[in-house]
Amino acid sequence: MHNNHLSALRNKHAELEQKLEREERRPFPDSKIILNLKKQKLTLKDAITHESASTG
Repeated sequence: MHNNHLSALRNKHAELEQKLEREERRPFPDSKIILNLKKQKLTLKDAITHESASTG
């Protein structure tokens, strides 16, 4: 169960990274969107770290 949850968190983190890269490459990137995506990624990274610590 934990591995599935951890995998889902990592997939979501990767999706956010792709969205962030796309936004940063746009001619006029929206700084609010970028900030929001970065906050979401950080939250997920913390969750991944916590989940990894509890399974390992």
